[in-house]
Amino acid sequence: MKYLIDSANLEDIRYGNEFYPIDGVTTNPSLVSKEKKDFAELIDAIRGIIGNGKMLHVQATAKKAEDIVAEAQLLRERLGEKFYVKIPIGEEGLKAMPMLKEKGIGITATAIFTPQQALIAAKAGADFVAPYVNRLDNITADGVQVVADIVELFDIYQLDCQVLAASFKNVEQLHRVALVGAHSATISVDLLKAAIAHPMTDSAVEGFDRDWAAAYGDKTVADLL
Repeated sequence: MKYLIDSANLEDIRYGNEFYPIDGVTTNPSLVSKEKKDFAELIDAIRGIIGNGKMLHVQATAKKAEDIVAEAQLLRERLGEKFYVKIPIGEEGLKAMPMLKEKGIGITATAIFTPQQALIAAKAGADFVAPYVNRLDNITADGVQVVADIVELFDIYQLDCQVLAASFKNVEQLHRVALVGAHSATISVDLLKAAIAHPMTDSAVEGFDRDWAAAYGDKTVADLL
């Protein structure tokens, strides 16, 4: 499964990119506006941190299909081939998708809440669809099951589109979408940290350190070779 950082915060992105095997970054207008920075400088900085080989998903804010395409072209020119334009599911977005496909611009259909939304977006040309797991759970729906249904539909119809699961509250949600075959997930740095944390791991490492210190003091392996 691909792991992406869902953030526009440069410190979080820099940290995640340094310590974790991330495949890219996703942003949205809410995350970007929260940073209160010049938009162009911010997305340039994100690209600079993660490099040209990792995905960067940036959302278009235009409402009409032709304007969405124009924004996507400008972003692609700026951010390179590993750029994906995020487009909320809707009629103008669906109209824009085949136009973008013809231009070779990557597409992520976002704000997905139903399998049919995902299926229609995939048929329109989306490379990724982003179902919101926790937001579905918050309205007593089953976010993980929606992801599972989308994965199954894509398999049934052999669609070349991947699920980019989004909106997570805890590691259990992340684990369950991985089990049902989500191709990728975009999560916060805090959730990345939580995903590798375990008290038994901490206890094991403490035991290693204690036993080593009893035998060799503060010397390292390198000191002893």
